[in-house]
Amino acid sequence: MDSFNFLIDLALILISTKVLGLLTKRFQMPQVVGALLAGLIFGPALLNMIKETDFIAKTSEIGVIVLMFTAGLETDIKELKKTGKASFIIATLGVLVPLAGGFGLAALFNTTPSSDASASLFLQNIFIGVVLTATSVSITVETLKEIGKLSTRAGNAILGAAIIDDILGIIALTIITSFADKSVNVLFVLLKIVGFFAFSGVIGIAFNYIFGKIVNHYNKDMRRFIIIAFFFCLLLSYCAEQFFGVADITGAYIAGLIISNSPKSNYIASRFDTLSYMFLSPIFFASIGLKVSLPHMTVAIVIFSVLLVLVATITKIIGCGLGAKLCRFTNHEAIQVGCGMISRGEVALIVADKGAALGLMSATFFGPVILTVIITTIVAPILLKLAFRPKGNIEDKLETNSLVEDYVKMDEFNQ
Repeated sequence: MDSFNFLIDLALILISTKVLGLLTKRFQMPQVVGALLAGLIFGPALLNMIKETDFIAKTSEIGVIVLMFTAGLETDIKELKKTGKASFIIATLGVLVPLAGGFGLAALFNTTPSSDASASLFLQNIFIGVVLTATSVSITVETLKEIGKLSTRAGNAILGAAIIDDILGIIALTIITSFADKSVNVLFVLLKIVGFFAFSGVIGIAFNYIFGKIVNHYNKDMRRFIIIAFFFCLLLSYCAEQFFGVADITGAYIAGLIISNSPKSNYIASRFDTLSYMFLSPIFFASIGLKVSLPHMTVAIVIFSVLLVLVATITKIIGCGLGAKLCRFTNHEAIQVGCGMISRGEVALIVADKGAALGLMSATFFGPVILTVIITTIVAPILLKLAFRPKGNIEDKLETNSLVEDYVKMDEFNQ
């Protein structure tokens, strides 16, 4: 009977994410927050009713791949090209500022060598900064889709910056781990990253040519287009992770961008949206909460945790927001971009786990990192939705009053 327990787990995940999603929506928050809370409440952190199994882990990985694939399908490539330079600047400052902030905070608290971290204090403190450079764009993508802002100027800048942030994060992680693990070759990693984008360009041209022929030849049964598109998505995701060391979600997003040029992209996107909404996305977002188990922490570590959350949030807003302002985004758009890059999600957990295995992070600081991941993941969609709200009523009233006064003066002049 135990072999069928996964059915109960799935049923509980689907209904709890939906109920809590509707509840958070009642409080003017994105539904993705409810899905994240469902994982926390029913997972090891609180009720411990659902544990992350291999099935849930693998299904959630497919979920985030499909989520990023549909984001690529729905991306406005022309707008993305316009924000290309801006995305690079935003991502660069969005890595450097959190890196400096995390290092500075860790240096204040981490002053005594730990037995469970073999690296020097300097490398340990730098690694805390590296953890804060991570961005989990999947949370942001779901929120932007929910509020209908995925293809805006700020939305495209966030997507572009998040992909570049992923690359810069890999480089930063590689450099820091090369000091702890001498087998890591930084130059080789950089060449693999460049190779992935060259490979994506070549395979993208070839796929578009073949896919275009198939689309033009068959006009009735369009379900085959979905299968071919999913095959290409999974293939590029696998190649990205397995052969080039780039995140599989980056490969999925690039696959979506490539197919977005085809005439059937809207049809494909609509079908994947249904699959994602009905099954895959709830499992992915709940699984983030299922990964969390709160450790025992001292008063000093609790204080460090609070400060780490503040630094993680503020440095992303300042770094990415400043990058957006340098690229002539409005203040409103700069805040939107900054809020869209706050979430650390599962990316920071993976980076932290890697560092702990290499002796770059003490077990003492793993708890604060987990709390930072939880809070930034929940706070990010809330702040993002607030950032995309129209300007306040006071400003609108002032602008309206000004227009009325101008009209009255003009009317008096005409009389």
